Amino acid sequence: MVTRAGRVPAIPTARIQRGGAGGKQVPARANPGNGLFEVMARYIDEILQPGERVLYSTNAHWIFYFPAILAWIVALVLFVLSRQTIVEGLVLLCLVAAGLVALAALYWTVKGWFHRFTTETDVTNLRVVHKTGFIKRRTFEMALDKVESVDVNQTILGRILNYGDVTINGVGEGRETIRTIASPLAFRSSITTR
Repeated sequence: MVTRAGRVPAIPTARIQRGGAGGKQVPARANPGNGLFEVMARYIDEILQPGERVLYSTNAHWIFYFPAILAWIVALVLFVLSRQTIVEGLVLLCLVAAGLVALAALYWTVKGWFHRFTTETDVTNLRVVHKTGFIKRRTFEMALDKVESVDVNQTILGRILNYGDVTINGVGEGRETIRTIASPLAFRSSITTR
């Protein structure tokens, strides 16, 4: 769309933080005429109420790729071993094992990516929103004024790699645990600091 002055109007943007690593400018609303963009739109963009804005956004941590990373390393080692040996039967065994482990690694890679792609955790100026799943979707929303406390549970590895579980306790709303999210302390701070 072009205005009378010949200028293209600016797209409204919202400032959000992802995983505690600085802010990123993103479009505030999806283009309703583009079907592909609507499928790829974030859940939070679909449910924002008038006057509501995203303050903080995080995702499942990359640790979900850990089984895939280990399997890719094992497949690579088996492949290298098959090139190092001269015994015909052992070469074939190493190649078959490397292929099977690579298939498992590919499965775990896709599974980890899909989990991260379909999981959203956001804090707006009004509520906390957590969504998992693609076809079978599970959502959790709690108004910020109903949040009683926010607990963070991190293992030693979680502290080193900056991931953990966050439990949100609500007044009359129950309790919800969001597992293995990136930057759990920053996420907690975005809820408790108002």
